[in-house]
Amino acid sequence: MERKHRPRTPREKYGEELRIRRVAAGLTQEELSEIVVCSPTLISHFEAGRRLPKPDDARRIDQALKTDGFFLRWLEDLESKYVDHFAAVAELEQQATLIQYFALTLIPGVLQTDEYASALFRSYWPNYTAEELDEFIVTRTKRRRILDGPMRPVAWTLLDEAVLRRCVGGPQAMAEQLRRVADLAESGRLRLHVLPFDVGAHALQQSLLTLMSFEDSAPVAYVEGFVTGNLMDDPALVSASQTAYALALGDALSQQESIALVRAAAEEHTHGRQ
Repeated sequence: MERKHRPRTPREKYGEELRIRRVAAGLTQEELSEIVVCSPTLISHFEAGRRLPKPDDARRIDQALKTDGFFLRWLEDLESKYVDHFAAVAELEQQATLIQYFALTLIPGVLQTDEYASALFRSYWPNYTAEELDEFIVTRTKRRRILDGPMRPVAWTLLDEAVLRRCVGGPQAMAEQLRRVADLAESGRLRLHVLPFDVGAHALQQSLLTLMSFEDSAPVAYVEGFVTGNLMDDPALVSASQTAYALALGDALSQQESIALVRAAAEEHTHGRQ
């Protein structure tokens, strides 16, 4: 049976085209790296879609491959608003038919209100400017739209109870955030489950996890930590991630119980009873 591959991101298509043009020009990665003035490893990252060249590098690539500005022009369309380790994930979210989020400490990004997202940004970004904060909120708002369109994916969100209890942005902002999550679940746009504290240890206690499935491609898993993330398409690793999600889901409250707990937590934040 032929193994399915996950869909290629625009970055990966860029890298594949670079590899094809380099081979056609009769250059090795080492020879191209000497012209571009970078390491052969970096050329390998470009061709794999893990990194994008900087404009000056793309300009030298065009000169080396005699592609008349092709890679520089294409680069302008690929520049991401996201950090490198998340850029491919944001692209794949747009193609997924099923997305399953697990959050250990924070509301997942696609569900965040502006006030909640803003509070997070201010907490970890030193010396930010108002313009940077506005850009961050605009980018987060655009990402939320995947749940609004007619081709939106089936979305599941599994939350550790700790997500509900930590007050982010103040009591009113936190209450508004929790009500938004509950509203999305009650409207049918989101399947919601909460892992309560009294479950104790559970299968996903060590990490944030996102699972994505596609119509004609293999599924992927994404785990994230501090300033880093790992997008996995190895079948064994994806299968292990899916199993862990299923185990944790088995320990979670039902959707109705979860909605009730989220709304109760919102009321507690509103009235300062956390």
